[in-house]
This record gives sequence, structure tokens and C-alpha cells, in this order.
Amino acid sequence: MDKDESKDSYGHVLKYTGIFGGVQGLNIIIGLVRNKITALLLGPAGMGLASLLNSAVNFISQATNLGISFSAIKHISELYDQGETAEMKRFIKIVRAWSLVAALLGMIVCIAAGPLLNNLSFSWGDHTLHFIMLSPAVALMAITGGETAILKATRKLKALAVVQLWSVAASLLISVPIYWLFGWAGIVPVIILMALASMIITVAYSYRMYPLRLCGAKGLLGEGMEMVRLGVAFIMSGIMTSGAEMLLRALLNAEADLDIVGLYNAGFMLTVTYSGMVFSAMETDYFPRLSAANHDNQAMKTIANRQIEVSLLIVSPMLTLLITALPLVIPMLYSHKFSPVVPMAQIAAMSMYLRAITLPIAYMTLAKSHSKAFFVLETISAAAQVAGVLGGYHLMGLTGTGAGLLFSYIFELIIIYAYAHTRYAYRPSKNVCIYVAIHLPLGIAAYLSTLISSTLLSVVFGLLFTAASTAASLFILHKKTSLWNSIKNRLNKFRRR
Repeated sequence: MDKDESKDSYGHVLKYTGIFGGVQGLNIIIGLVRNKITALLLGPAGMGLASLLNSAVNFISQATNLGISFSAIKHISELYDQGETAEMKRFIKIVRAWSLVAALLGMIVCIAAGPLLNNLSFSWGDHTLHFIMLSPAVALMAITGGETAILKATRKLKALAVVQLWSVAASLLISVPIYWLFGWAGIVPVIILMALASMIITVAYSYRMYPLRLCGAKGLLGEGMEMVRLGVAFIMSGIMTSGAEMLLRALLNAEADLDIVGLYNAGFMLTVTYSGMVFSAMETDYFPRLSAANHDNQAMKTIANRQIEVSLLIVSPMLTLLITALPLVIPMLYSHKFSPVVPMAQIAAMSMYLRAITLPIAYMTLAKSHSKAFFVLETISAAAQVAGVLGGYHLMGLTGTGAGLLFSYIFELIIIYAYAHTRYAYRPSKNVCIYVAIHLPLGIAAYLSTLISSTLLSVVFGLLFTAASTAASLFILHKKTSLWNSIKNRLNKFRRR
């Protein structure tokens, strides 16, 4: 790859990572406002209950969605890149037909599994009716997943960004008044209405670009069997991932109480989930591009390394700042009742450095349709996360759960890299190694600075490390993409307008 091609590659990844990173930044801000209000209205125990119910819904959704959200992207993106417009539109019909099947299946399973979910999730009270009432949410999520896959595969990235913004705004408008009026009793209605709002918004944009066509639908389910077979491993891996999260929260509830579950979930959401939202560009832009190049191992390795490089450069300064600011951020965003989760969240935030490397490599297995390998790797990773968090809790309490998460992500990186290296001859680029050598020590130093007894000194050192990380990233991005010229051009265009 020559210099100009390298610049273009960096520019493309930076553009779409920046777009979706910016969108996710707004999503995070709105989400944090929602969580702040929710925390005040429900308290740690109420948030723990909401976390358990959401985990159960996500588990059923992952178990019954037929893997369409991933397998559809692979099939449609290949047709899209080949210019097979007519065949692509027909396959979109197939995706929509199977999405309806997944929706019905999800509802039936959620209703049937209500008593089992209640026994697994709660050691007190009977919440079977709650799980039965949540069955429509599972169906709505299946339809949303299918339409989102269509938008991702056809590179409708601006539409996806708008959909995400409207969806998170709707979640704020829905949850706050209901929790204010009904408290804990509003948790189930909120989950259902948020799923409904997300589906309506996604469908509105998807149908506008690819209108629903009922004619010629006969036999579509049979034609989609290849997609479904590919999706089986995705289903199983989804069961393992969501099941691990549900099991983990259920075990914490049994070992401790809902307060601990609520605290753990707050720390997990703020560090792993919200920080991880920056990686959304990987699903929306990176995975379709990787799938289109799945027959060329060298091209795949280049695409993967570019994604890792840009992800590290963008994420590292954010994580360093997050680690430094968490003692101030958590009480402000939630309440002082959530202060005990600060040490856990600071350690857990370190794991996001690892995710920036792991995720692009893991997607290579998906792009190659090596579904069995993907399932095995995800199963091992899920088991490691449960074992790590529970082991950490027994050794160090709530703080130990953060350490457990960190060690589980280290283990995940090792096994996924070992597989990719053996199967695809993957090796990290020189730049990946350099960026890790620059940014990871700065993140570790920022964490160590939080252990200083003086709050003032801790903040000063943390901000210095954040500034160093930011300066390093901006210098490299400017060198690779002519960042300053791009910013100047955009500012000039804005002034002319």
C-alpha cells in the first residue's frame, strides 16, 4: 500500500469512526442524563432490578434472533459491493421475512421461559409475569435488528447515525416521566416502549430507502436457509454472551443483593458499555468492508490493522480522561450512593484499551463465516468473564469485579489473537505496536495517579497524562490524514454558509 492509499485508508476509518464516535458521544451524554434521573428516581436497587430484566430480554433476543443482525450484513454487503442491485433487493425481502419469524419465535420463547427466567434471575418474589409482559419487546428488537442490518450492509451510515440519535432521545423522553410517575412499576413499560420507539424509527428510515414489497414473497424463507445456518453460531454466541451477563448479575444478586447488582451495572455501563459505544463504527462501517474483502487475507489484515490503529488513537485519550474524572463523574451522573463503584469503574476502564485491539481481530472470523470457531471463542470469553468477575468479587468485593473484567479481557485478547495468528497468519502492524507502547503506559499511569491520597495531585497528574495522550494522537492523525487541513476546510465552508 503506497503513501496515498495509506492516507485514504486512515482518512476513511477516521471519518466514519469519528462520525459514529460523535453520534455515540451525544448518545452517551443523553444516556448519562437519563441514568442520572433514573438513579435518583429508582435508587441502586431499582436500577439493579431494571438491569436484571434488561439482561433477560437481551438474552432471549440473542437466543432467538436467528443471527440475522450479523449474517444478513455479510450477505447483503457482498451483493452491494458486486453491484447486484436486483438480487440485493430480493435478499432484503428474505431478511425481512426471517425477521418476522424471529420476532414470533422470540415472543413464544419469552412467554414459555418466564418461570425459568424468574428462578434464574431472582431469589425472592415471583417476577414471572414481568418476563411474560416483556415478550413484545423481544419481537420488536428482532424486527429492529433486521432493518438495522440492511442499513449497515448498504452503507447507509448517515441514516444509521440519525436513527441512533432519535432512538436515544426517545428513550430519554419515555423513561423519565414514567419512572417519575410510577417508580419501579414503570420498569417493564419503559423497556417495551423503548423497544417500540427504536423499531418505529429504524423502520421509517429503512423502508424509505428500501420500500416494503409484499409481492413475490413466496418461497423466501427457503431461500434464506443459508443465511440462517450461518446465523446459528451467532445465536449460540449471543446466548453465551447475554447469558453470561444475565447469569453474572443473577449470581451477584444471590451472593449479595440488588444494591450490589445496581452498583456493578452502573460501573459496567459507564466504562464498558458507554466507552465501547465508540466502537460502533466497527459494526456499521468496518464489518461490511471486511466482509467484502473476505477472499483476500492480506487485504483483511490491512483493513483490520488500520481499524485498530485509528481506534487506539481515538479511544486512548478518552479513556485516560475517564479514569481521571470518574471520582467526580459518578456522583454527578448518578448520585453519592453510587460512589463505592468508582474504584471498580477505574480498573474496568483499562479493559477498553484491549477491546480496541480485540474487536477488529474477532470480526475477521465473522467475515470469513467461520461460525463454529467464533462460537467457541465467544463461549470461552463469556466463561472467563463470569469466572473473573465472581472471583474478583469474592477476593476484593465490588472493586474486584473491575479487576475480574480486566483480566477476562486480557484472556480474551490472547485467545482471539492466537486463533487469528494461526488461522489467518494475522500479525499486528508496526504502527499498532507503537501506538500501544505510547498509549497503554499513559493509561496505566493515569490509573496509578488515582491512588494518590491528595485529590488535587491526583487530578493534576491525570490531566497531564490525558494531555500527553491527546497530543500524541493528534500528531499521528495529522501526519496520517492531514487532519488540520481537513478541519480548516470544514471551518471555512461553515463560515461561507
